[in-house]
Amino acid sequence: MKSALASIVLVLSAPSLTAAATKDSCVSCHSTLDGKLAAPAKLFDSDIHHQAGLSCADCHGGDPTDESVDAMSTAHGFRSAPKKTQLPDFCGRCHSDGTYMRRFNPKLRTDQLSQYWTSVHGKRLKQGDVKVAACVDCHGVHNILAVADTRAPVYPTNVASTCAQCHADAHTMEGYKIPSDQVARYRSSVHAQVLAQGDTSVPTCSTCHGNHGAVPPGVDSVANVCGTCHVFFAQLFDKSPHHAAFASMGLPGCVQCHSNHEVVRPSDDWVGIGEKSVCVTCHVPGDKGYVAGQKMADDLAKLRAASARVDGVLSSAERSGMEVSSARVELADVNEALIKARVNVHTFDPEEVRKLTDQGVEISQKVYGAGVAALRERDLRRKGLGLSLLFIVFALSGLYLKIREIESPKNP
Repeated sequence: MKSALASIVLVLSAPSLTAAATKDSCVSCHSTLDGKLAAPAKLFDSDIHHQAGLSCADCHGGDPTDESVDAMSTAHGFRSAPKKTQLPDFCGRCHSDGTYMRRFNPKLRTDQLSQYWTSVHGKRLKQGDVKVAACVDCHGVHNILAVADTRAPVYPTNVASTCAQCHADAHTMEGYKIPSDQVARYRSSVHAQVLAQGDTSVPTCSTCHGNHGAVPPGVDSVANVCGTCHVFFAQLFDKSPHHAAFASMGLPGCVQCHSNHEVVRPSDDWVGIGEKSVCVTCHVPGDKGYVAGQKMADDLAKLRAASARVDGVLSSAERSGMEVSSARVELADVNEALIKARVNVHTFDPEEVRKLTDQGVEISQKVYGAGVAALRERDLRRKGLGLSLLFIVFALSGLYLKIREIESPKNP
């Protein structure tokens, strides 16, 4: 009887115990206020910390079960909003604690704080510069979203806009002697264009500069940074004469031809001596590099012309109803040779480029022959069809005359 009564008491008391455990006077109080004082309570509902089961008190301390102003007393461990210079350590209390963070996600990194203090932002913040970026400037405050959330300021497609809050502000950048057009230039790049299409594997600001440990790449590391994605290009460049030449002059490798933020889609016109050539920015008529550039440009043009010639004859055959699908497959090999030749331009060795262009031209000649043969077969078929139609016309005419003869009245 006593155990049954005890069970009834426990069941009846359970709702009140649950209510006490989930009671949060911070939210209930701030929700009734106006303006900036109400904003944290309204925003916190979508915050990743709230979704993980944390409350205001986990960051700010205090007693969330106390509905009086004493809830915010220092006796309850209350901490007011930290100053800008205190922010990294404020967030780092949890995010640098591997044991604590493992409770939520074992894969979460816990070295962000140490990385931040090595960054340009962290070093300047330690010197008292409160205009530089700290945790909340990039992640938000009370509505912090998961990095994988497409709405998060640090989601790849949003990173440039987040950096632009400072780096596109001419007034802010003026004090640091940093150009404020870098974000605008990046947005006109091929990287930004592909990123806008949803491919989050392409570079954005943090890909090249880092995120928590953000620093500008040094002159000697630019090729390595680009090489993290463009591995084969970097390997070819490292063996080229330009690698040593640029290093001796203190010039960043890839940037010399491709720029840094405004990386546009390359063109064959960049090679050679034309108006759009990048070779002529350093080389003058007669020098070794000038001659090499012209040779590579000529070979690329030769293979492009061969590919276009083959495509023309195959298209003509296809419009005539001829089967040339196998030839089309071989034309793909011609275009693949052209792509590889363009890649080999990074060796800056005309012979390496010519090996591939000659291979492509040889294949194109074979495929062109197949296209011409298809057109000849088309012509033969047309002639045969013409003769057949002519024979049919004669036969029908003879038949018609014979019928007329039979049906005509006979003279007595």
